[in-house]
Amino acid sequence: MLGDQISLLALPLVAVLVLDAGPAQMGYLTAAGVAPSLLFSLHVGVRVDRRGRRRRTMLVADVIRAALLLTIPTAYALDSLTMAQLYAVIFCVGTLDVFFFVAYSTLFVSVVRRDQYVEGQALLNGSRAFSFVGGQGAAGLLVAALTAPVAVVADALTFLVSALFLSRIDPPEPPTAPEDQGQLLVGARFIAGSGVVRAALAATATANFFNYVYAAVFVLFATRTLGLPPEVLGLSLGFGAVGGLVGAALAGRIGRRIGIGPEFVLGCLLFSAPLALLPAAGGARALVVALVVAAEFGVGFGVILLDISVGAIFAAVIPDELRGRVSGAYRAVNYGIRPLGALTGGFLGSAIGLRATLWVAVVGGCAAVLWLVASPVVRLRVLPDGAPAAEGAVGAAD
Repeated sequence: MLGDQISLLALPLVAVLVLDAGPAQMGYLTAAGVAPSLLFSLHVGVRVDRRGRRRRTMLVADVIRAALLLTIPTAYALDSLTMAQLYAVIFCVGTLDVFFFVAYSTLFVSVVRRDQYVEGQALLNGSRAFSFVGGQGAAGLLVAALTAPVAVVADALTFLVSALFLSRIDPPEPPTAPEDQGQLLVGARFIAGSGVVRAALAATATANFFNYVYAAVFVLFATRTLGLPPEVLGLSLGFGAVGGLVGAALAGRIGRRIGIGPEFVLGCLLFSAPLALLPAAGGARALVVALVVAAEFGVGFGVILLDISVGAIFAAVIPDELRGRVSGAYRAVNYGIRPLGALTGGFLGSAIGLRATLWVAVVGGCAAVLWLVASPVVRLRVLPDGAPAAEGAVGAAD
């Protein structure tokens, strides 16, 4: 996750600073990284549930992603780096991300007891929040000191560290699905029949669509319109990401106070609302930096609340034998919508301007909570009862 945060800033900066990419190209670049979720998630979910070997799948994905990323600084050193190579590398890395995270999601219940789901999600997302703090700040400094393509080396190395740690554990895995229950659409049917999961997917997919409208033009807006150099932008994002650490520390307390469902609703709102500070920014650099930090703090706090609460809810309601397929189907929509958002952001950035595009993204992202208003999610005070068996769960309403 630390390496991913480095690349999250370094790769767009490669496109902007080295290859002089415009708004449309930035949209294509962002879309290339998330398109594999739309294309492959359902199939990967079936494969994981049928074949198991989840840890080995994650290991292989780590090693190949490291090799792919190392081609970027190599091509830069040979003066042969192109946008086409960036698109290809990011698409292939995104494909391996699908394998890694579908497998990863099915192992959570193997190592965490049911009464520790919220605590376990808080630990995992706390480490993710820490990566927000260190990753983008490190990316800005690495880009300033070594150039953006060389900074990508750090991300490649973190994949190898991940593989090293995975090689040292051997957790029990959820059971594999029989061949006759590995249908491609089983996970989708479960989601359609679950009021909680269906509403959560609608809300997170809407928020993600508009978040990627935002992401497609943000680096361009920050560097060209606001005039922030890479090191200042990276450090600002890093300081602001402390909000994620605060969210991870307080998630359990907030969930107990207002309920696990309302906590998810709050996280959805805060995922987008603080971003309004960015298109409103202008004037002295100190003020701009302060607004970037404040926006990132609020978003980091919100997204961690969202991920901890929804992760715990899903761990409780999804049957073990369906986890890979439900995760694949959920990811196909929730992540598959992102390239459409990125392409929309690139188009709008060219058509109506960068600042106006950011305002569209903020308003649309905040509207995601409307999916939850009349859903069973808002009534969840504690985690639901244990997941039903697969045959009874598919197509059943909560």
